[in-house]
Amino acid sequence: MTTPPARILIVDDEAPIRRFLRVALEAQGHHVTEAATGRAGIEAVALTTPEAVILDLGLPDLDGREVLMRLREWSQVPVLVLSVRADEAEKVALLDAGAQDYVTKPFGVGELLARLRGLLRDRSASAPHGAVLQIADLAIDAAARSVTKAGEAIHLTRKEFDLLWLLVSNAGRLVTQGAALEHVWGPAHREDSQYLRVFIRQLRTKIGDDAGDPRYIFTEAGVGYRFTNT
Repeated sequence: MTTPPARILIVDDEAPIRRFLRVALEAQGHHVTEAATGRAGIEAVALTTPEAVILDLGLPDLDGREVLMRLREWSQVPVLVLSVRADEAEKVALLDAGAQDYVTKPFGVGELLARLRGLLRDRSASAPHGAVLQIADLAIDAAARSVTKAGEAIHLTRKEFDLLWLLVSNAGRLVTQGAALEHVWGPAHREDSQYLRVFIRQLRTKIGDDAGDPRYIFTEAGVGYRFTNT
């Protein structure tokens, strides 16, 4: 059984492992982001809103368990722990701390992909399909992929909606240009900032925002964008 493509974050300090996982995941259609340290992984969750995280425990700056505990202070993103530590007590502690599953190194890619499919199916089944995010007079329905302003429907293309959802789901936080490009267009377009400028301009036009006096989307020159949450 297959699952729809998803955004997957790999947090592992071993470059060969990251490359191996990227190839396997991208072959399944997933969009992959990488982080080599715990702190970079936490930041990547905030900026790229992945749908699942593959987390190594033996990171150079923070232990993976601490990374997981910090994530669980504000995020419920599904986490699949990947580690050489095979002790049962360690596995139980990680699951109790909020991990959804645990795979021991060395691992078979077939098993890892099967475990990941289970995580993504569980996430989809438990998603609040009726939830609508309301910011000022904008109402964004993630399940229906629809937007209204003061009750009037706004037509957005698929990528326009993906970009808007990334911004509003990180309302009040800076979304870097690179993170937005990777999230919406994929890793190969991380440097194509012109794409982003064009789509931000289109979004502003459609939701009635003014770049000179913004109400919703604020530009951090040369860095990224921030969506107001008030």
